[in-house]
Amino acid sequence: MRRILLAALPFACAVIFAGDGPRAFLSDIRQLTHGGENAEAYWSPDGRRLIFQSTRGESKCDQIYVMNADGSDQHMVSTGKGRTTCGYFLAGGHDILYASTHLAGEACPPEADHSKGYVWAVYPGYDIFRAHDDGSGLTRLTSAEGYDAEATVNWKTGKVIYTSMASGDLDLWEMNGDGSAKKQITRSFGYDGGAVLSHDGRKIVWRAHHPGAPEDKKKYADLLHENLTSPMKMELFVADADGSHARQITDFGCASFAPTFSPDDKQILFSSNKQACDSSKFELYIVKTDGTGLKQVTDFGRFTSFPEFSPDGKRIAFVSDWKAPARYEFNVFTATWTGR
Repeated sequence: MRRILLAALPFACAVIFAGDGPRAFLSDIRQLTHGGENAEAYWSPDGRRLIFQSTRGESKCDQIYVMNADGSDQHMVSTGKGRTTCGYFLAGGHDILYASTHLAGEACPPEADHSKGYVWAVYPGYDIFRAHDDGSGLTRLTSAEGYDAEATVNWKTGKVIYTSMASGDLDLWEMNGDGSAKKQITRSFGYDGGAVLSHDGRKIVWRAHHPGAPEDKKKYADLLHENLTSPMKMELFVADADGSHARQITDFGCASFAPTFSPDDKQILFSSNKQACDSSKFELYIVKTDGTGLKQVTDFGRFTSFPEFSPDGKRIAFVSDWKAPARYEFNVFTATWTGR
C-alpha cells in the first residue's frame, strides 16, 4: 500500500536546512540505501536498526530487510516469496511483524490494473506474520478472508494496530503481538489504514477515505470488489485508542498519509501532496493533534514520505526520491530533528 505514482557512498549534508522556512526542521541528512525501490523504514526500539521493504536485485516485488541505523548490514529477513509490506519491530527488538502474500503463491501477485486510474491493489492474499529478527520462527497471526496488512506496534502496551477486510470493509483492527484478542476499531464506510498508536498507547492517528456522495460510495465499493482502492483523496484522523472520539485533522482534498506521532504525542508528522493534488510531489508536514499549527518540514520538490521519529526523538527516518539518479528509485534517509 505504499507506491505513489511511482551506487554511491553514503553521504551527509551538514546543517543544510537552516532558517525559519521549510527545511528548518532537519540537519545532518544521511542516505542509507542506494538503488531500487526502498520504503517504510521504521526504527527498532533501541534505535540501532531499521526495518524496511525493498524491491532490489532479482526481486520482482517488495521483500522485508533489516539494516543498521548507519545503513550497514542490509539483509533480507522475509521469505523471498510473494509480496511483502509494512515491517515493524516488536517491543524488545528481537521479533518483527510484516504482511506477506507468500501463502497465496510464491510468485509476485499481479500489479494493480491502472486502466482504472491510479489505484492500489488490496491483495486478499496478504496476512500478517511474526518472526524473529533474522526471519526464523515465522508464525501466521491473521487468517481472516481478504486483506490483512499495515501493522504497527505500540512498544509500551504491546498492542498491534492494522488494517483488515475481516468486516467486509477496510477497517482498523487491533490484536496482541501473538495474534490473540482481535478487536475491530473503526466502522465507517470506506478505507481506514496506515494507523499508528501514540507512544503512551492512548491515541491513534490514521489515513482515511470515507466517501459520502452516492457515486463516490459506488466507486469505492466497485473498486474494493476488485481488490483495489484509490489513494489520492485521503485525510488524517485522530482518535482514542479504541476508536472513540474520532476527529479529522486535515481537510486538503488531496492525499495525506504516513502519519506518526511526535515524541511528546502532541503533534503529527506526515506526508502530503497538498500543494499539488493528484501529483507525486509529496512533502513532510507537521501539525498539532487538533489540526492547528500546520508547518511544512521539507521542500525537496519530489516524493518524500514515511517519516518516523527515532525512539530517543533526536532523528527521523524517511523515504524520498530526492537526488535519485533513476526514475522510480526511492531511498531511505535519516536526519537530525532540530525541532523548530
